[in-house]
Amino acid sequence: MRFIDEARIQVRSGKGGDGASSFRREKYVPFGGPDGGDGGRGGDVVFVADPGRNTLSELRGKSLWKAQNGANGLGKRMYGRGGQDVEIRVPVGTRIFDAETGEVICDITEPESRVVVAEGGRGGLGNVHFKSSTNRTPRKSTPGKPGEERWLKLELMLMADVGLLGFPNAGKSTFISRVSAARPKVADYPFTTLVPSLGVVDMGLDGSFVVADIPGLIEGAADGAGLGHRFLKHVQRTRVLLHLLSLGSDELLPPEERYRAIRGELGRYDAELTTRPEIIALTKTDLVDEDALEEARIAVAQAAGGATVFAVSSVRGDGLRPLLGLLWQHVQEQEPS
Repeated sequence: MRFIDEARIQVRSGKGGDGASSFRREKYVPFGGPDGGDGGRGGDVVFVADPGRNTLSELRGKSLWKAQNGANGLGKRMYGRGGQDVEIRVPVGTRIFDAETGEVICDITEPESRVVVAEGGRGGLGNVHFKSSTNRTPRKSTPGKPGEERWLKLELMLMADVGLLGFPNAGKSTFISRVSAARPKVADYPFTTLVPSLGVVDMGLDGSFVVADIPGLIEGAADGAGLGHRFLKHVQRTRVLLHLLSLGSDELLPPEERYRAIRGELGRYDAELTTRPEIIALTKTDLVDEDALEEARIAVAQAAGGATVFAVSSVRGDGLRPLLGLLWQHVQEQEPS
């Protein structure tokens, strides 16, 4: 499942209808007086949290969302019809910013919650409101108020149970494609994953959990290197971290140094991330012999303070079942973030 986490749209609420300037003109009713009705209120632009959606992809094909204008008032004190609201349905967890100022307008966290981001203009007043003892035939009416127009930036922070960490080409995409129905791009060069992907791991009758394939991190990610800020923010919404370290021959740093580098970037970005439950796994173990595997396992375990280090091969399926069992156990123990 492709995960598009940002969108930029323009919203425009409806203009209020103009008030009418009208006089009652009926047979046998002399001096009928003013009877101009008010204009209708313009429609609002409303965001609605839809629990059935999980991406912002539907917004990317439509840049302008416009509510209906209010109708003008009429004679016989007939008020104009109010403009119809436009509803924009977005996933739960969507954060809305003013695109020009960067101000956070709202964070939509509750299913079916509604947030008005652009209010419709008020309708104008008909001349009936301006009648007085000294002005029996007012010809004054007021125009409707204009609607609001603004550019918005929408950001959906990825919500998942398990987040995959690692350098580019650590085997994250291959892993998620092996344990779930997700089919991210898999290739033998770095940065094949440019946007997060989600996969649902089926644990049979026990249930299921969601794994997020986070694009690869590099040193300096906490400072924005390699789109680090954009990728690290997705890690904040995961409950358990699975740190994958490749044993492929194309790696420039030994696995223990890559582990320390990623842990350092997590701490610099958000110290709380270093306290999340973490599981470490060496990947691509089918490319090395037993001695090299054991040497890497010992080195990484020491770097991680004596933590247990799994060894898996996503290609052959080695070690996946016990790893998934431990992930499932940790997910059940954690409260949703």
